[in-house]
Amino acid sequence: MSNKQDWLPKNHEKLYDQSGQTILYLSVQANATRMSLDGFATWLKATLQPAYDTFTTAFEDWKNPAERTPAKTATLTDAENVFIPLYRHLYTGMLKDNPLVTDTDLVAMGLPQRSNGERHPAKIPTTTVALTVKAVSPGVVEAHLRDSSIDNPSRAKPEDVHGAEVVTAVLDTPPVDWSELKDSHFTTTSTIRLAFQGKDRRKHLFIAARRENTRGQKEPWGDIQDTIIP
Repeated sequence: MSNKQDWLPKNHEKLYDQSGQTILYLSVQANATRMSLDGFATWLKATLQPAYDTFTTAFEDWKNPAERTPAKTATLTDAENVFIPLYRHLYTGMLKDNPLVTDTDLVAMGLPQRSNGERHPAKIPTTTVALTVKAVSPGVVEAHLRDSSIDNPSRAKPEDVHGAEVVTAVLDTPPVDWSELKDSHFTTTSTIRLAFQGKDRRKHLFIAARRENTRGQKEPWGDIQDTIIP
């Protein structure tokens, strides 16, 4: 078992401070361009930033102990559960192994420096993800990820795997290929819960997934699954 400490703060306040430092540094265009992150600009703006804004709004509403309520704590926890996997992906999948990102950059973003020890390249995932999709409640489905290999039937992530990209689409007819699944999600766990609007209930949801390693290298897509949104 690894004895490395998790770099992500467990404390609400420290997570707020650290992530704010990261986002502020990345908001400087010159920094993003120098680290060749312009290609991720759409993801940063469309996916990470809204999750960060929701988290910070919930934190600001929660931080005063005199006005803190169980509902505000629950709202903050829900916001963190969305933001944290994305924040992990930013560091592990985009920054840590990017040769254009220096240790000085990482420190300025409040993130840990790279280990000075011998570094072993992460293995590229070669198997595919098998999905089990089930209805949870009206408008909500859960997808459980496991390795499709018969040699690894558990839901545990294979070695060097950081997380998985899950793509979905609500369509009237089955997709020809994965490019038609336009809604992208990312999870670092073996389960992802997806919520849909009332207008999508009883429609066909098509979903597929692929894992990626700690360097952002991806395995092949798994089979596209079809389920009915409850």
